[in-house]
Amino acid sequence: MTKQNVVVSDAEAEIMNMAISVAVSNSSIFTAGAEKPPVGPPGYISISKKRFLNLKNLDSINGAERINSWVDSMRASSPTHLKSSSFLKEDQSSWILQHPSALDMFEQIIDASKGKQIVMFMDYDGTLSPIVEDPDRAFMSDAMRKTVKKVARCFPTAIVSGRCRDKVYKFVRLAELYYAGSHGMDIKGPAKGSKYKKGGQGVLCQPASEFLPMIDEVYKLLVEKTKSTPGAKVENNKFCLSVHFRCVDEKKWSELFLQVRSVLKEYPKLRLTQGRKVLEIRPTIKWDKGKALEFLLESLGYANCTNVFPVYIGDDRTDEDAFKILRDRGQGFGILVSKIPKETTATYSLQEPAEVMDFLQRLVEWKRQSIRAHSML
Repeated sequence: MTKQNVVVSDAEAEIMNMAISVAVSNSSIFTAGAEKPPVGPPGYISISKKRFLNLKNLDSINGAERINSWVDSMRASSPTHLKSSSFLKEDQSSWILQHPSALDMFEQIIDASKGKQIVMFMDYDGTLSPIVEDPDRAFMSDAMRKTVKKVARCFPTAIVSGRCRDKVYKFVRLAELYYAGSHGMDIKGPAKGSKYKKGGQGVLCQPASEFLPMIDEVYKLLVEKTKSTPGAKVENNKFCLSVHFRCVDEKKWSELFLQVRSVLKEYPKLRLTQGRKVLEIRPTIKWDKGKALEFLLESLGYANCTNVFPVYIGDDRTDEDAFKILRDRGQGFGILVSKIPKETTATYSLQEPAEVMDFLQRLVEWKRQSIRAHSML
């Protein structure tokens, strides 16, 4: 899923770095000189990741229109709304040609990885576990846990999530993995070290530590501010915050957005981004899941290696930062988990966590067979 960043300051919120497909028609917020978007479904407009809104035009938009544009993007992030669109059947086939199934392309993927060290990176929610109404109940299945454990025996493996690292660990409960929580701002390696890491030092990276007191303060304010909105849930992910609106009546979305914005306008060092049925509050530092991927590759000794093959599997807009890093490096590939067509820089696709598990199991079986074949030489 592509990413939308909003830096909230004392002035009105400035919407920038948008990379979303927003269900709008004839909206006045887009500049006339913007690049012509790729052909897409009727009623949708694609915005380049590097395309900024004209700030003069932005200043002329009244508050109601700004709120409506945010609510439109909140609707666009909802799979339920997108599934009801009539374009999906026609668009699915053309999208799958651009982002073919990683299961269908498995042999080609293996051919590309031969002679290289595969390193696995995976998001948690929507990738290893299903998206659920209550984020505290996003449990992974026992079968998925066993599969991920087998993957970690074959390859260096990391979970990269927007969740608090400790919370993700409680869900996964596999000590041999690397965990990057808070969108990569809280990284820790296996407590007993890793057979893949060169050197005996443990891995720990927390680039946003100075923001902890501010995050805790804003968390308390948001809990108090949003308690009047039924279904809203504020989650403290240590170095970032999540405001879940999955259980909020759609008629209350604009009200919730105003509540969040009213708190954040006093904190210009925090930015507001959006994911799947969630508003994310993060420090303005230049750190994301892509940076976390690069840090982990460096920690494992693969920073400048040509024989490394990173694979990143994720379903969220925030995973696009990692997909882009892989594309820019020209190494490995990204896999987007989605049942519907979405703008992405990932190379391949899988439809749901069940397909992710199938792909991982095939990867483990291929590795085992290659080890057996090598031992017989």
